[in-house]
Amino acid sequence: MSASVIFDLDGTLWDATGEVYRLWNAVFAERPETAGVKLKQSDMFAFMGRTIYEIGEMLFPDMEPELRREIMRECSGRENDHLREHGARLYGGLAETLELLKSERDLYIVSNCQKGYIEAFLHAHRLEAFFRDSESSGRTGKSKGENIRLLMERNGETDAVYVGDTVMDERAAGYAGIPFVFAAYGFGKAEAPAAVIGEISELPRALASLGK
Repeated sequence: MSASVIFDLDGTLWDATGEVYRLWNAVFAERPETAGVKLKQSDMFAFMGRTIYEIGEMLFPDMEPELRREIMRECSGRENDHLREHGARLYGGLAETLELLKSERDLYIVSNCQKGYIEAFLHAHRLEAFFRDSESSGRTGKSKGENIRLLMERNGETDAVYVGDTVMDERAAGYAGIPFVFAAYGFGKAEAPAAVIGEISELPRALASLGK
């Protein structure tokens, strides 16, 4: 079988920023500690690739840590519930590309998201059948690079490629010892990816160019 493909989620498979910033603003407005905070959708781009608690530290650096964690847990719970029912914006050609890839390789997701977020994505868009397994920092408490290794070991994978949209994704792939394909249509930048795609439908051709 051809090399397996492990995907990042935000900025690679979908863009949920339009939904998430509104949900977070609703949480902030309800709490006296954060009533004056109001995010714009573009503010979310700086948070991509980070865990929910790292984002909390960026937003509220002077807040007492446990209170900050409580607020961010409320934000993540609300977004999981909403996205599970309503979904978000999938990148064009995603279902068709997954169908093509699935015919000859195993597909996975590894994200720095909270527990339940990947499951919300899969449920809302009925994509469970495309992916063999997934892992998140919210479930394991590990870094993305560690989770890529963990997922590969758990599934007996020795030949894989990671697809993501930030330099943090690129470094995670390097930590795991696998090639990185940069999704240039996402939210970030890359340093020296093995391949670059301008849209998700270009991925099969990029994998072929890498001999994968």
